[in-house]
Amino acid sequence: MIILAATPIGNLGDASARLVAALEGASVIAAEDTRTTQRLLQGLGIANRPRLIALHDHNEKQRAAELVERARDEDVLVLSDAGMPTVSDPGFALVAAAAAQGVAVTALPGPSAVVTALAVAGLPTDRFTFEGFSPRKPGERRRALSALSAEPRTMVFFEAPSRLGETLAAMAEAFGADRPAAVCRELTKLHEEVVRDGLGALAVWARGGVRGEIVVVVGGAPARAVSEEDALAQVQRLVDTGIRLKDAAAEVATQTGLSSRDLYQAVLAARVSP
Repeated sequence: MIILAATPIGNLGDASARLVAALEGASVIAAEDTRTTQRLLQGLGIANRPRLIALHDHNEKQRAAELVERARDEDVLVLSDAGMPTVSDPGFALVAAAAAQGVAVTALPGPSAVVTALAVAGLPTDRFTFEGFSPRKPGERRRALSALSAEPRTMVFFEAPSRLGETLAAMAEAFGADRPAAVCRELTKLHEEVVRDGLGALAVWARGGVRGEIVVVVGGAPARAVSEEDALAQVQRLVDTGIRLKDAAAEVATQTGLSSRDLYQAVLAARVSP
C-alpha cells in the first residue's frame, strides 16, 4: 500500500511511535527531499537504510505510476520535508493515481503546521479554510485575496519570510488593516513566536524582516449588516438550488449574524401563509 507519514515540522520529539516504527521497517521511501529524509533517519537514531526515491513537484506525475505499481507488492512510505504529504506538499498526484488503480492508501497522522498555527492563533477554529501560499505576482495575489475578502471562515496561509511583508500589506488592502490576524513563526522550534495584531500593524512589523518558517492565520470577514427580508431571500435562493432548508439557513446565519433558527422558522411560516 501507499503510506503517507506526517513528519515533525521542527521538533524531532514530535515524531510519533508509529512513524519511527514505519521508518525502521521501510524498504522503500518516496521522499520530497532524500537529503532531508536521511537527516531525519539519523536524527531519530534509525539504523535502517531503505531505498530512497525522490518524489517532488517536478517529477511526481511521472513517478506516480511507477510507485503505484511498486505498492502492489510492497509498502511505499511517502514523506514530505515536514508535516503531512499532499498538504501543500507532494503526494496528491500519487494518491489520486493509487485510488484510480485500486491500490490502498493509508496515513500515519502527526504534526501539521496548519492545525498547530490555527490552535495558537487565538482566532475562531470552528470553521476554517487552508489557502496555501499566495501567488507570487502582485496582480495575481491581489486578485486571489480580493476573492477571499468576504470569506467568513478563519483563513490559514503559508508564506516565505522574504515575501511576508508585502503579502501582509496586500492582505491589509484586501481585507482591511484592522482585520485580526496572527503570524506564527518557527512553530515547535526553539525560537517559536506568535505575533497577533491587525493586518496593517503586522505589515509594518514585518518590514524589518522576519526569519523562519511562517504561517499566517487571518480572521474571517465579519458578518455583513443585512435586513431580515434580504436574509430570507438569500435562504430561499439557496433552497431553490437544491440545498436543504436547514443547511441554507445555517449558511446565511453565518454570513449575516442572524439566528439560524429564526431564519428557518420564518421561511417555513412564509410557505404556509396565504
